[in-house]
Amino acid sequence: MEVFGSSGTRGVANEELTPAFVLRVAKAAATAWGVDRVAIARDTRYTGRMLADAAVSGLTSTGTDVDRLGVIPTPGAQAYAEREGVPVMVITASHNPPQYNGVKLVGSDGVELAVADLEDIEETLLTERFTVASWDETGRVREIDDATDTYIDELLATVDRERIADAELTVALDPGHGSGAVTSPEFFRALGCRVVTVNAQPDGHFPGRDPEPVPDNLTDLGRLVRATDADVGIAHDGDADRAIFYDEHGEYVQGDATLAALAAAKLEAGDTTVSAVNVSQRLVDVVTDVGATLELTPIGSTNIITRIEELEANGNSVPVAGEGNGGIFFPDYRLSRDGAFTAAKFLELVADHPVSEIVAPYDGYANVRRNLEYESTAERDAMLDAAANHAQAADAELNTRDGYRLDYGDAWVLARPSGTEPLVRVYAEARDEARAQELVEELGETLENARADT
Repeated sequence: MEVFGSSGTRGVANEELTPAFVLRVAKAAATAWGVDRVAIARDTRYTGRMLADAAVSGLTSTGTDVDRLGVIPTPGAQAYAEREGVPVMVITASHNPPQYNGVKLVGSDGVELAVADLEDIEETLLTERFTVASWDETGRVREIDDATDTYIDELLATVDRERIADAELTVALDPGHGSGAVTSPEFFRALGCRVVTVNAQPDGHFPGRDPEPVPDNLTDLGRLVRATDADVGIAHDGDADRAIFYDEHGEYVQGDATLAALAAAKLEAGDTTVSAVNVSQRLVDVVTDVGATLELTPIGSTNIITRIEELEANGNSVPVAGEGNGGIFFPDYRLSRDGAFTAAKFLELVADHPVSEIVAPYDGYANVRRNLEYESTAERDAMLDAAANHAQAADAELNTRDGYRLDYGDAWVLARPSGTEPLVRVYAEARDEARAQELVEELGETLENARADT
């Protein structure tokens, strides 16, 4: 797909992702959907209202009525879609830096569109075969004021409130100025937790930290956990479809360890789980231990969703799936990544054991990641060609499902282009951090040299 990547379409707002472009995406989506009503939601980004206004104009020009949800987490918008039976356009760039924005498309079942559906919309967009309504049949707009409250109520009805409340947990929360700031503090308090916060004011400039919940951006959360003697720290990305955790000592918990712990609590023999090609050995170990099956996809929620739907259509049980970035699916709840729900399922475990004990079985692996920027398609292609040559020469098992993953037995390394930013990402995992760092540096230096030679 030229327009829609692994998680929608994104770019620097008002440069790559302009109001005119979003208007065209809205017209294409409305035309392809052929429905009379669509909802619009957004995260807190400074350009969100501008782009949402453009989307509303595009939708109503096709004769489609619009429900404006305002600022709400992406999973809250998905809940609205499922509840009301209407598709949703979400204006969000998720974890990308503040200058970015994007469009994510959700079907009337509350699920992000599958690749085939996105391709249909993309073809309509590129050919500009839009439905056009007459002036007196253009769509109407209504403001929806209770979408966040209803979303919180639905969350509360799906988790073990009594178990969590009885534990009298203190939660340190960092929604990162994103849309989780309008729902997660209230949700965790309603679960009976004492909640202390940092970066909990909705602010599209993201003054406290960048939206991506990685350790370099979360030092304040670690301090807050220690200062308040919290039982757990929870962080969201910009649209709150992910959750990352800190233990009771204020130490960062690898997202892969969280996924492994939650998978161990849900998977049974004969089940299937789905993850991406950068899957950690932690999850592989869990799957092996319980007698389940692991399916791998290219990185990105769209790819994982598509595979889950295919598996479930064939009668497979997929109780949990996801990636080590904090984006986890519980398909029995809803086929969406939901940071608040993921956090609540983790709190059910924390009610019985400290975080450090929960993730201890999945320690012993070190993960290293490096981002390499490029300024042109030529530079990107040169780096990927170098990765291919490096992979062919390596004494390792090669997987080209998404980029180039080399499995050395004791460690693995992966190089792949980002689907949302002008980056080639290099990941590695090993039992020894020095070994993971060595693999990243070796492959990263190869790619940098190739970029410099263009």
